Amino acid sequence: MQALLSLSVALFVGLMLSRLAKMVQLPAVTAYLVAGILVGPYLLGHVFLSNAGIHLGFSDMKDIETYSLLSDVALGFIAFAIGNEFRLATLKKTGRQATVIGIVQAVFTTLLVDAALIGLHFLMPDILPLPAAIVLGAVASATAPAATLMVVRQYKAKGPLTDILLPIVALDDAVGLVLFAVSFGVAKALIHGEVDLLSVVLEPVLEVVLSLALGAVMGFLFTFFERFFHSRSKRMAMSVSFVLLTVALSMIEFTVGGVHVAFSSLLVCMMLGTIFCNFCDFSEELMERVERWSTPLLVLFFVISGAELELSVFTQLGVVFVGVVYILFRSCGKYFGARLSSQAVKCDDHIVKYLGITLLPQAGVALGMAIKARGLGAEGEIVANITLFSVLVYELVGPLLTKIALQKAGEIRPEGKTSARGRKDVLAEH
Repeated sequence: MQALLSLSVALFVGLMLSRLAKMVQLPAVTAYLVAGILVGPYLLGHVFLSNAGIHLGFSDMKDIETYSLLSDVALGFIAFAIGNEFRLATLKKTGRQATVIGIVQAVFTTLLVDAALIGLHFLMPDILPLPAAIVLGAVASATAPAATLMVVRQYKAKGPLTDILLPIVALDDAVGLVLFAVSFGVAKALIHGEVDLLSVVLEPVLEVVLSLALGAVMGFLFTFFERFFHSRSKRMAMSVSFVLLTVALSMIEFTVGGVHVAFSSLLVCMMLGTIFCNFCDFSEELMERVERWSTPLLVLFFVISGAELELSVFTQLGVVFVGVVYILFRSCGKYFGARLSSQAVKCDDHIVKYLGITLLPQAGVALGMAIKARGLGAEGEIVANITLFSVLVYELVGPLLTKIALQKAGEIRPEGKTSARGRKDVLAEH
């Protein structure tokens, strides 16, 4: 009962706040995250009705962790949808540019944040250890595909900037995984005095390659089995089952000859969507139907993400100070890295001006890195706290900045009014 109550309250509060957000022209994603804070342990989740023996929201962080499966599945559908952006017709136009920008801006951001935080380490060695500074540079490379995709969907953004944005976000996370693995290996060497070449070089490359391979295999199987059905509802059911199966398989981890083998669910599900959209002739219609089906799940994902935000980090002044420095330099890295690389490959002026701003949101992948960084011990806890602080800021501000950038680029049209009986686009004439 408590689980159903918490989820229903989360969904209801998220949807109602999205209406308020629309009135003040904020993205729905921001409303869902704020809703998560409201129903989380610090506010409604703290309210306990003793007579009924229930909480009105998520009572504590352990309670929120019980819904992690929902978050994993939601991220799978998000990655599957991003895979749809890798259609060959689109890649012929933007593939080379997206690849160059995706790699350059991620590496540039990591190097800039590393330089700033290593300098800060020498000024404040007791607050920011050197291993933590190095790992945070790699965490800075990651972008939040979920928030970006939701903003693009909500406002139906279309144009050159939107076309190149989602492939870059997907590639950004692949590059980020490799950068993090290398930085994590260097940090461990600094702490323990041992360099493990397997974990620094081989394992991150294997994770990316095997994730793409698994996603490709699942994509071809998905395309093959989908053709046995002609009913739209059954085709959609098959789509959902394959995304769920792919998410489950991507959670498998094992060791072979001392090499730890793992998969990235984001990359696996992204490749699933990429293969399907390029080899199935009715994929576009089916993707739209899956998008409608998964909407409530994505709302819950963002509300739960908001509930997970640790407001207690604001009580740690050292973390707040380092977090502010991290946010400033990461923002500069994303903006100037994207600007310089997009200029180098001769992108449209709007892409050069606004792409970096759309890459600011940060959440799921960065949090995953922060959780893994906890394996470093005390240094890892510092990484986790600073990442939590930055995610809190970026998730609340990032979607709005993405919306503004897409508007400035002319890729979001003025919103019309929608009623329950029908839709009318009402254009302001005054």
